[in-house]
Amino acid sequence: MGIDYTDEMENTPIITGSFLQEDAAEKSLRPRFLSDYIGQEKVKNNLAVYIEAAKKRAEPLDHVLLYGPPGLGKTTLAGIIANEMGGNLRITSGPAIEKAGDLAALLTNLSMGDILFVDEIHRLNRSIEEILYPAMEDYALDIIIGKGPSANSIRIDLQGFTLIGATTRAGQLSAPLRERFGVTLKLDLYSPEHLQQIVVRSARIMEVEIDPEGAMEIASRSRGTPRIANRLLRRVRDYAQVCASGVITRKVADEALRMLDIDEIGLDATDRNMLMSIIRNYGGGPVGIDTLAATVGEEAVTLEDVYEPYLLQLGYLSRTPRGRCVTRLAYEHLGLEADYQGQISIPLDG
Repeated sequence: MGIDYTDEMENTPIITGSFLQEDAAEKSLRPRFLSDYIGQEKVKNNLAVYIEAAKKRAEPLDHVLLYGPPGLGKTTLAGIIANEMGGNLRITSGPAIEKAGDLAALLTNLSMGDILFVDEIHRLNRSIEEILYPAMEDYALDIIIGKGPSANSIRIDLQGFTLIGATTRAGQLSAPLRERFGVTLKLDLYSPEHLQQIVVRSARIMEVEIDPEGAMEIASRSRGTPRIANRLLRRVRDYAQVCASGVITRKVADEALRMLDIDEIGLDATDRNMLMSIIRNYGGGPVGIDTLAATVGEEAVTLEDVYEPYLLQLGYLSRTPRGRCVTRLAYEHLGLEADYQGQISIPLDG
């Protein structure tokens, strides 16, 4: 057709924990109420009880901490909570709150029942956390004005609000901050069946024709992550419109995803590079995460937050006190069964 479509697809990042520019379109795909939310049944059922109880008491919902790998719907859940509670949603992030005045401006502008969503809350400055404690517990803000002998402390009463914190690294939260959240919910990776429902729903909103097998093909390669599923759906839609009849079938989805170098279980080039680097350079492991990051040319935090959770879930990677090891399953997937040496290691919890 005279269109070099391969280059366009290969230059589009798919497997990343960052929020990309094209993800702005995801806003229209997000469910607005719990009844529309697919997956995370335990989280959804617990939230439904807590929200209903708070509404019956005419009180703000207790502060909520959401944690889990990126792209699982923490921001979406914050919006759902705001809609269910009938409050306004204010969104910020931990690194954006640099001074006490920034936090004071956010909190004093909240009305009764509003929701303050703080993404990457583990990156809050410790001095900011100290100011946040009384705000969470007593709905009050203690601020010191001036310096030296003339300094005065004033207390500002706040409206009842709900703080929703989101993090991919719950272990990096300070204990005093973590203990002030009344509701702590962990989001797990999605099953292919739930992701298939999400893909079908997104395709309907995007007015894309897709059959169940095509939706499952995308879902099974989406690493258990709705954000990645929606990204893959957009790329497969592009391929279907340019190189096929516009209908996403299993065959069309498979061809499009192979062009993106995403295999049948969702591993991309970086995943395979990680596994092959451990096998070729370190005899299958163990190897430290910083050493591995330098070998594959990625940041250690990216490997830990974006790539490792899925490889661990598949059983292709194990974490030990001495580092990461590749398992027999990964050797088999890469066609290297004969090279497996049988690493003996002690699993590292968490």
